[in-house]
Amino acid sequence: MLDNHDPRPRPPLPAGAPAASLVPLTLAVAGLALVALCDVVSLVAGARLRSVIGGDDGFLTAEQAELDDALSTYGRIGTFQGSAYLVCVVAFIVWFFLMRRSTGLLAPDGFSRGRGWAIGAWAIPLANLWIPYRIALEMWAAAGPLPVPGLRNRVSVWPVNLWWALFALSFVLERYAGRTYEDAETLMEIRSAVATYMTTEVVDIAAAVAAAYFAVRLTLMQRQKAIAGPFAPSVPPVARGAAETPDD
Repeated sequence: MLDNHDPRPRPPLPAGAPAASLVPLTLAVAGLALVALCDVVSLVAGARLRSVIGGDDGFLTAEQAELDDALSTYGRIGTFQGSAYLVCVVAFIVWFFLMRRSTGLLAPDGFSRGRGWAIGAWAIPLANLWIPYRIALEMWAAAGPLPVPGLRNRVSVWPVNLWWALFALSFVLERYAGRTYEDAETLMEIRSAVATYMTTEVVDIAAAVAAAYFAVRLTLMQRQKAIAGPFAPSVPPVARGAAETPDD
């Protein structure tokens, strides 16, 4: 809500800035939850596969039938993970593009690239590790409240940074783990590769949680600014006194 005790007039939002729909957000979060669930199942399967390979690091053994079954199960889960990841990617990028369009209406001059980059940037090798992050920062700034003289109300960007750091780390680890697992031939190499995959999945779960939090926060910020106005506080009025301090 606007501060009723502030007599200064505030400029209205640009025309045609509706609140973002919650449907794309719901689908994106559901996709992230599906990926996280698949990662948990894969962790269990990976732990079982490692337990099948017994002995110490110098001499590992495994019952052939039990090993084949564990490898087959691990492979099937990996295939399902790939399908779930594809669904998640589509849902998240659709939300990302729609949010770029919605935040673009709030701050037409706040973006260095056209809205098409919100989709195309993900498909460009190497650039997909930087450009979407920059777009996310610009969307975050566009959805945040405009500064009020005498108050510091800039919204912290840590949700964007945390999500992107975990996403980039998961992206790199996933490719390293995949190559290591494909090249593994001995029991020791298989066991080591599975351990790498399990580490990747833990990071991937954390990245999914961070992505969901970022998506929810950004969507709610956009909706609040579109509905309440550009000078609406980003935190409840009760907490504003503790969160905002006078400028020097």
